Amino acid sequence: MRQGFRVAVADQVQDPKEAKGIVARAVTRVVTPGTLVDDTLLENDAAVTLAALCFTGEGDDSPASLAIVEASTGSLVFADATHDTIIDELVRRGVTDPNRVAVGGHSYGAFMTANLLAHSDLFRAGIARSGAYNRTLTPFGFQAESRHFWKVPEIYASMSPFNHADRIKDPLLLIHGQDDDNQGTFPMQSERMYQALRGLGATARYVQLPYEAHGYRARESLLHVLWETSTWLDRYVKNAPTKDHKK
Repeated sequence: MRQGFRVAVADQVQDPKEAKGIVARAVTRVVTPGTLVDDTLLENDAAVTLAALCFTGEGDDSPASLAIVEASTGSLVFADATHDTIIDELVRRGVTDPNRVAVGGHSYGAFMTANLLAHSDLFRAGIARSGAYNRTLTPFGFQAESRHFWKVPEIYASMSPFNHADRIKDPLLLIHGQDDDNQGTFPMQSERMYQALRGLGATARYVQLPYEAHGYRARESLLHVLWETSTWLDRYVKNAPTKDHKK
C-alpha cells in the first residue's frame, strides 16, 4: 500500500475440512491506496483517469491545456502544450487511443471545434453545439477581436470555419437551439455550416432543438443531446476504422 500498489484481499472459499494441498482462494476485495472515492472507481476494470482538454487555437501546433486527475489517488496534473503533444501524453499514460479522439464544444467551443477539424488532422469526429461559424455575421467584434469587419475583413475571413469548410474531412455533428437569441449564434450559423458541409460531400448531421435558446433547459432536450452525442461517437469514433492521427 505504501508503495502505491493495489492490494487484493483473498478469502478461502473451501471448507477447511476439505482443503488439501493448495487452498482455493478467491479475490473478494481490491483496495486502492489514496483518496477514498466511490467503490465503483476501485474495481479492476474501472477507468479511474479523467482528462480534460481545452483548445485555444487552430492547427496541430496551437496551444492547448490539459488537466488529468487520478480518481483513485486524488493526484492532479496540469500542463500546457500543443494539441498533438497533449494527445501523445495521453497515449503515453495509456488512457487514449490516438486513432479515436473526438473534439467538441458549445458556443465558442463549437467555433473552435469546427476550426480544429478544418486545420488539423488529430480528431476522428467533432460535435459542435450552438456555435458561430461565419464571423462576417458578427461584424462588430467577437471574443478578443474588438475591431469591426470593415476594418479587418481578412481576420474575419481567416477565423471563420465556414470559409474552410472544404478542409473538414471528418464527421461533424451540429446541434442548435431553435430559438437561440444570442446575438452571435443565431441558428442560421449552424444551418449555413451544415449546408456547406453537405454540399461539399462531407459527413455532417444537423439537429435543431425546439423551443431552446442558447443554453438548453428541457429534460427532453438534454437527454436527446446526450443520445445524439453517444450515437455519433459510437459510429464515427469508437467503431470507426483506425487511421494515423498525424499528417
